Amino acid sequence: MACFLAPVTEAVIVTAVEKKMEAGTKDTVTVENSEGVVKIPLRRKLKWLTRMLWGGAFLLAFEHVWHGEVTAWFPFLTAMSNAEDTAEMLKEIGTTGVCMAALITAVWAGICRAADSIMNRKTDEETEVAKA
Repeated sequence: MACFLAPVTEAVIVTAVEKKMEAGTKDTVTVENSEGVVKIPLRRKLKWLTRMLWGGAFLLAFEHVWHGEVTAWFPFLTAMSNAEDTAEMLKEIGTTGVCMAALITAVWAGICRAADSIMNRKTDEETEVAKA
């Protein structure tokens, strides 16, 4: 009914954090720390998360519009028409919506770890070639 509202809420918050971090900083592809470990900046990774969240929320909202659960007139969500349906909708947001948002975030965390691992593998290969 309205499970897409949980990823939308997370997307709004992450977008605000991303914009706050982006203001006043230059965009670099990678950052190397004192140990020579290469990492992708957090603001770039947050951009990945916002795109994943907004894309997933858009697809979910489209699916709900397609099935007639979201309308263009007030109250917009058909489940808001009576108290029984509203309680069911809130339960769905709290269970299904939150689980979907958490799954998207977990997949994003895995992608970030994989990206950092790939970046460090490249630097390890470069240092081996330089030593030879």
